[in-house]
Amino acid sequence: MACALLFCLFLLLALEVPFLGNCFGPMSRLRYSRFLDPSNVVFLRWDFDLKAEFITFELQVRTAGWVGLGVTNRYTRAGSDLVVGGVLSDGNVYFSDQHLVDEDTLREDGSQDAELHGLTEGAVYTTMRFSRPFRSCDPHDQDITGDTVRVMAAYGLDDTLKLDRNRIFVKSIFLLQVVHPDDLEVPEDTIIHDLEITDFLIPEDDTTYACTFLPLPIVSKKHHIYKFEPKLVNHNETMVHHILVYACGNASALPTGISDCYGADPAFSLCSQVIVGWAVGGTSYQFPDDVGISIGTPLDPQWIRLEVHYSNFHNLPGVYDSSGIRVYYTSHLRKYDMGVLQLGFFTFPIHFIPPGAESFMSYGLCKTEKFEEMNGAPVPDIQVYGYLLHTHLAGRALQAVQYRNGTQLQTICKDDSYDFNLQETRDLPARVAIKPGDELLVECHYQTLDREALTFGGPSTINEMCLIFLFYYPRNNISSCMGYPDIIYVAQELGEEVSDSMEGMMAMNNVEWTPESIKKAERACKEARQTVIIKTIDEVVENTTGWIPDIIPTPRGPCLESSGGKVEPQDKTPAGFKAAPVALSGSSTVSLRRLPLVAHLLVQGILSWLLAMLRTGG
Repeated sequence: MACALLFCLFLLLALEVPFLGNCFGPMSRLRYSRFLDPSNVVFLRWDFDLKAEFITFELQVRTAGWVGLGVTNRYTRAGSDLVVGGVLSDGNVYFSDQHLVDEDTLREDGSQDAELHGLTEGAVYTTMRFSRPFRSCDPHDQDITGDTVRVMAAYGLDDTLKLDRNRIFVKSIFLLQVVHPDDLEVPEDTIIHDLEITDFLIPEDDTTYACTFLPLPIVSKKHHIYKFEPKLVNHNETMVHHILVYACGNASALPTGISDCYGADPAFSLCSQVIVGWAVGGTSYQFPDDVGISIGTPLDPQWIRLEVHYSNFHNLPGVYDSSGIRVYYTSHLRKYDMGVLQLGFFTFPIHFIPPGAESFMSYGLCKTEKFEEMNGAPVPDIQVYGYLLHTHLAGRALQAVQYRNGTQLQTICKDDSYDFNLQETRDLPARVAIKPGDELLVECHYQTLDREALTFGGPSTINEMCLIFLFYYPRNNISSCMGYPDIIYVAQELGEEVSDSMEGMMAMNNVEWTPESIKKAERACKEARQTVIIKTIDEVVENTTGWIPDIIPTPRGPCLESSGGKVEPQDKTPAGFKAAPVALSGSSTVSLRRLPLVAHLLVQGILSWLLAMLRTGG
């Protein structure tokens, strides 16, 4: 009888224990971290579960007052969400999911979608750890997506919950990094090699593209480059806009010295197959464990073109620079040789963006049907595993979309919150196969409300670009595949009489740009026939033509219903909602959610009876 009662006791205790939750516990290691302010007072750690669609944050601030963390947008703090908390002088903790009704006023959400895991105040720091769904059903909560996220942190010097603009910080972060560098192999025989421009006197011009040709590491057998990182001089870091490394075909006759990449000597623009690239805001990047850049075989490039783009907007004189790219390579070979395919709008002045545009879309088409002919050998499926997005200051969003036999397959990559100051190589959550014959479309979204003159495509930071670099394997000889519209058609649609492309470009200056003419120009650019330019590593160029297909937007998935507070019917979005999951993979802690009160009382009553029976031996 005692054994049976014990079994019942353990069964009921199991019912009483909270079920596994959907976030990281108060002591779990969070893999990612970043300072959010220039003085290193505000420190953020975070981690996430892609399958469960939950993210956990830990904010540590050098203060004895309240702290807050949330998500904001590019243009205004109004509408931002902010989870706030602190510890009162009597030791009691306060914690709340709030939002900004204007730039300075906080209000508590009707639905409390953040779950507290710990809040402590020590001699130096206040630390708050909490979790929240990527997307709740509360319209006051900003979504956590695979896009760039503008993370906002705020704090006070005491427990008076009042915003001070001097203690509010916003930083763009790519939160959902699917691969962490610590999860990747580091070969024991790693060798480091620097590709750099040495002691280069930066011109006093706004924009300079400096190029030089350098040999890759000389090795007696095949090696793989598996990692790269920028090599920047501290005082020049803000002047370096991007650095690209282009592989040269082994038949190329290359110049010596340093010169303007796109100036009077066309030889300095040779070699157009990007193999690695860095841009503003980026850090180091390590390839997945099964891919690398092959060096040391007769088929591999022996020389590269190093391109460093300087933006000397203050026209500073006498500044010398030795920036470049540091590569890490190994004799421990990976399974695949990787390549980079450049997509987008061909960079030259046919690419135009009207002034005063709230929104303007540009398109660059790639057709892969000629890849095999130009490659000189069969082209296996291109397996894309990573990407780098690139526009200049007017860029707001980019995406690359894949089509097969006229049907849209999927969005390969996108960022609807693109930030010029955060350009880094990113991994895809799942690899994407591109088959011969597929079409690839790049769409770039621009805003030029602050501009009074046309913006043209070009190399300067005040010009524009629309580029996406796809990192893939196995390598082939195709370096780029980019498109541009028939500018004659566009000009004629805008009421300008032109007979050639030069006249078409010049005619854009004659247009009176209004919201109506801006939309008309955008529509004409999309409807115009596209010329597609395909280029190989050996500078072989082929043209084809095509038409821009429509893009079917990817619907947002369902939101996660709040585990606390109230969700109003109007908050349940058209995409639907679902209850927060009971148990999720990779969980390491328990949730605070428990059985209803009636169930608690019933369980406690049965437990009391069982314990009494055990004591009496009944």
